[in-house]
Amino acid sequence: MENNQNLKNTQNPSGPVNVRNLKVWVDRDLCIGAATCVAVAPKTFNLDSQAKAVILETVEEDTDETIIDAARACPVAAIFIEDEKRNRIFPK
Repeated sequence: MENNQNLKNTQNPSGPVNVRNLKVWVDRDLCIGAATCVAVAPKTFNLDSQAKAVILETVEEDTDETIIDAARACPVAAIFIEDEKRNRIFPK
């Protein structure tokens, strides 16, 4: 894990952030640091020093589908995704 992570939003490292038509955020209370999201979408997610998922500035390099797959892969469903109309994509 790198200390100088390039975060999409340094004020809110776990989001919410807007990625194209998606709004993505991690619930830090739910996150258990399993790093499944990092394995699925390494351009989007990394773990911080507290083993909580944070969103990287390279998030745009992962496809929407990859980001959604990463959310689905989270064992505790700590990653939330909404579309531009604020409809919940995951978790339903």
